[in-house]
Amino acid sequence: MSLNVSAGTARSAVMPVLVALSVAHFLNDMIQSLIPAAYPIIKEAYALDFSQIGIITLTFQISASLLQPVIGFYTDRRPLPYSMVAGMGFTLVGLIGLAYAGSYPLLLVASACVGIGSSIFHPEATRMARNASGGRHGFAQGLFQVGGQSGAAIGPLLAAFIIVPNGQTSLAWFSTAALLAMPLLAWTAFHHARAMGRMVARGGPHLAADTPGPSMRQAAPALLILILLLTSKTAYIASFTSFYTFYLIERFDVSVQASQLMLFLYLVASATGVLFGGMLGDRIGRNKIIWFSILGALPFTVILPHVDLFWTGVLTVVINLIMSSAFAAILVYAMELLPNRIGLIGGFFYGLVFGLGGLAAAALGVFADHYGIDAVYEVCAFLPAFGLLAWFLPSLREARVS
Repeated sequence: MSLNVSAGTARSAVMPVLVALSVAHFLNDMIQSLIPAAYPIIKEAYALDFSQIGIITLTFQISASLLQPVIGFYTDRRPLPYSMVAGMGFTLVGLIGLAYAGSYPLLLVASACVGIGSSIFHPEATRMARNASGGRHGFAQGLFQVGGQSGAAIGPLLAAFIIVPNGQTSLAWFSTAALLAMPLLAWTAFHHARAMGRMVARGGPHLAADTPGPSMRQAAPALLILILLLTSKTAYIASFTSFYTFYLIERFDVSVQASQLMLFLYLVASATGVLFGGMLGDRIGRNKIIWFSILGALPFTVILPHVDLFWTGVLTVVINLIMSSAFAAILVYAMELLPNRIGLIGGFFYGLVFGLGGLAAAALGVFADHYGIDAVYEVCAFLPAFGLLAWFLPSLREARVS
């Protein structure tokens, strides 16, 4: 089966807007990444078990996932680019709350505020990146996501050298990142609107809402496969974002700072993989990237629980280089299935990542409490086998951008 999707004529991307969105994504996700990066400190300060750590992740990610599709659905019809500034305001409140929370319930409330900020930011920013892509959709989403992945990577490093030595209240120091992001997002919204106006006036690329595509009924089987693939990828990634530092500390007796440095290397690999995955998807097709990026990690995930510290570091970098290339390809593939629902697709898939990640973290936390942290990685090792489902994805006729 094949689906014919018109990509339109490729034109120059609006690079200032794309770069600004990537920088804003960097700041947004850097703040988010401070939550799991600070888990060792929070766990000790509040005498939490792994199940309670998982619930913090669940609270943050569920608060993000539930709102994102709703916001994306609404902004497809009524774009609200300046709403991203308000979203960053929620993130700012949540960050300060995490720094000064006096109890576990307040930690959950603060985590939810950060999640709400993400739910407002991602759908609108995804739609803006698509509109500013000039037809290079994989590149645009890859550039946008590399900002987020880089921010997620720097968080553990900042935690290792700032939060660990100075304590939980030092989280408040990072409120400056949110305060920097707010005027940047206002600037981005203004210049995006102006750039889109010039494109329309010159008869440039149509916005997504004007682009024909398959019906929901035609697209549904492929979307279901994409969701299952994303589920397997997200569940595996959740084992690292929430529990990798604990795994290194318990298995290899490394310090908290050393474990944060290794988490940083893992996340840097993610930032690299997501950009190259988006770019290669423009060249060779989304199907091939999706197939390789999930199933290709399987041999390495199976070996990982049985190697020493050095090879653990090497394999985790290799695994994330491969697996991180999937999301840009999955997201753009879904957008090409439903090109008139960009905000909804962006909100749904980002929301799905947050929601599934939260559920997986909570479940894996309970599993770790009962069977040990090592068992988590032995079980999760086989999740990339779901990549075989990519065989059933229909081919899309995609424009190649030179």
